[in-house]
Amino acid sequence: MTMGRGSCTKVTLIVMLVIIWSPIESYAASHVVGDNQGWGFSVSYSDWAKGKSFASGDTLVFNYQPGLHNVVLVTAAGYKNCKAPGAAEAATSGNDNLTLKKGANYFICSIPGHCSAGMKLQVVAE
Repeated sequence: MTMGRGSCTKVTLIVMLVIIWSPIESYAASHVVGDNQGWGFSVSYSDWAKGKSFASGDTLVFNYQPGLHNVVLVTAAGYKNCKAPGAAEAATSGNDNLTLKKGANYFICSIPGHCSAGMKLQVVAE
């Protein structure tokens, strides 16, 4: 079965419309927290985040050795006080992918002493 010129034009138009109307989230970026040093004690996470652009729907990738650290999404107060809420679930895989929401996003390691030693991150997503 052959298609006429009109059929090809219609297919091309449909493909272009799908691309144009694709949600922004499909173009979300992935950011490896701490770059090649990962999630641990050797990085200043406030310095790491400076100058980077984050958007709602972007993914933060937390790489670390499982069992040594974790990642918990917390509130501004939890970030400031290094305290995770009692019902908070910690990500513990060592390769955790967490999606940013619009506005301020706060993460800590909830293992005692780790957050106060610098394992906390604040990211503002546009």
